[in-house]
Amino acid sequence: MNAIRKYMGIVWILLAAVAGYYLIVSQAIPKFESTKPEDKIPAIIYAFILTPIIVGGLSIFGYYCLKGEYDIIEDPEHHLHIKE
Repeated sequence: MNAIRKYMGIVWILLAAVAGYYLIVSQAIPKFESTKPEDKIPAIIYAFILTPIIVGGLSIFGYYCLKGEYDIIEDPEHHLHIKE
């Protein structure tokens, strides 16, 4: 099960890259290029607020999965424990 968690870390990091690409390329850039003034605020929110939060959060979560922070150590006395 711990090996699956490490593989999922790679999936989370790749998902972060795809989410960042999607937000910038298909959401923010078309709104920045729009001539309508009401499209500028969503473009700024997508590019400068949502993208760093989503990409950073997913990447950090994936990094911790790869590092083994979520591994479970089996202890016969106390059953299962989260790695401390």
